[in-house]
Amino acid sequence: MKLKIYKNYILKSYLYYFLIVSLIFTFLSFFLNILEEIVFFEKYDVGILYPVMLTSLNTPSILFEIFPFIFLISSQLFFIKFKENEELNLLKITGIDNFSLIRFLIYISFILGVIITIVFYTFSSNLKHNYLSIKNKFTNDNKYLAAINNNGLWIKDEYGENIYVINADEFAKNTLKNVTINQLDNKFNLKSIIISDLANIENKEWKLEKVKIFYVNGKKEILESLNVNTNFNREKLNSIFSNLNSLNLLQLINLSEDYKKLGLSSKEVKSHIYKLYSLPILISIMATIGSILVLNFSYKKSKFFNLSLGVLSSVVIYYVNYFFNLLGITEKTTILLSICSPLIILILFCSILLVRVNEK
Repeated sequence: MKLKIYKNYILKSYLYYFLIVSLIFTFLSFFLNILEEIVFFEKYDVGILYPVMLTSLNTPSILFEIFPFIFLISSQLFFIKFKENEELNLLKITGIDNFSLIRFLIYISFILGVIITIVFYTFSSNLKHNYLSIKNKFTNDNKYLAAINNNGLWIKDEYGENIYVINADEFAKNTLKNVTINQLDNKFNLKSIIISDLANIENKEWKLEKVKIFYVNGKKEILESLNVNTNFNREKLNSIFSNLNSLNLLQLINLSEDYKKLGLSSKEVKSHIYKLYSLPILISIMATIGSILVLNFSYKKSKFFNLSLGVLSSVVIYYVNYFFNLLGITEKTTILLSICSPLIILILFCSILLVRVNEK
């Protein structure tokens, strides 16, 4: 019974600091993001409504990215409070040593990580999608659209007096295969249909091969080659779907499959999916690191010292993760290894420091 009482107390205390730190970071994220939105909308006569609305839609996505560091700082505050109140010694008397306490926090953090990955990420990705959809209306890119589905790659492009609706079956290196271009005027009246076996899109001036052109007046033309000016090239197509935070887990899996069908590289999508899968583990590790930092460095040196050490550790871990992620995306190593390597390093680091944690 006593053990259950202490566990409930530990759970409530840990959740309290987690909520407090989350609220602080939510406020900071909102404040920093709204400044960016105000600057963006200063040339539009929209008042304060749009900056506030868009910031509210974007803040959960920002918060999701920094959750691992929120857990690190939360665990630091939790242990600082327990050390100040001599509650660690009291717990030891009841049979709960430092290692058992950290292990319990790891369980809590892992469960919260699963909930954040499944529930909160789905919520934040939907809001991010709405954020991008609304903001896109105020940018020039609104007339340049691209999408991937079971029917291949679709592009809507406006160039000069023409509007192009383009479909291709496959994207391989610098070329599109089996391309159909519906050429419309600026009033969306069909002018012609261009069919090509192959289109080189290295530059924005596409070079089509083995071309058939069908005009609305019934005329047909066959050409060996044809150049078409667009706003897209290979680089732009590869980066057009780069904001993966606006897609939920199921959409990411479907997008990865669609990329495979078209011959597009799905490494960024896979990397994002694997990071979501591994987030509960990363969150548990960060909570462990926060606990170790307080137990191994006396809080009497000042709370500021301990929290500064936590922030510094967060920055280092962020760049380590970024470095390994870059290795995976650039194919210097496998995606799975790029995600697992920093986790393994952090687990080994924690294991070494946890050996003597009960002596603190």
